[in-house]
Amino acid sequence: MTPHKAAPSAGGFAHPTRTVSHLGIEPGMRIADFGAGSGAYVLEIASRMAGSGHIYAVDVQRDLLLRTKREAHVRGYTHVETIWCDLERPNATKLAPKLLDMVLISNILFQVEMKDAVLAEAKRVLKQGGVLALIDWSESFGNLGPRKQDVVGKESALELAQGAGFVFEREFKPGAHHYGLIFRKGLVKERTDEKI
Repeated sequence: MTPHKAAPSAGGFAHPTRTVSHLGIEPGMRIADFGAGSGAYVLEIASRMAGSGHIYAVDVQRDLLLRTKREAHVRGYTHVETIWCDLERPNATKLAPKLLDMVLISNILFQVEMKDAVLAEAKRVLKQGGVLALIDWSESFGNLGPRKQDVVGKESALELAQGAGFVFEREFKPGAHHYGLIFRKGLVKERTDEKI
């Protein structure tokens, strides 16, 4: 996994406060931010959870995780936990299956080669009906975003997530140069063998 997270948060770019307001965060939820980077989304989510639930900051860069952990401590967010791992490896997070209510994947699809592996890990750790929030660059924007050839467009992201078994729910606008997509882990109807 490429150890870089490009996530400008000013002007027309994806902004944590604005973006998180679209996610339906509620106290008591268990959430992971895959590719948490500097922790901007993690800290914003933690502030909305009113000290309850649990938020996991997941990243391959130890220095950024340490910064997030320190800032969470300063703010008194005891429900923030950091996990160092490479999301392109199977069972990378070591979290229990079907543990989480939501997984946020922001600005990392364009950075990873094994996109299917990242989505497979999200599916593994999400509860049935759990939310996958995908945010990424809709275009290459100068030196601030991905190279043109690395952009994972909205249609490609939709295809990747649906191919991994997620059901598209809605779209939101996190910023002028990003798209936001909400999916749910598909609910499987229970089979009944009852005779009528």
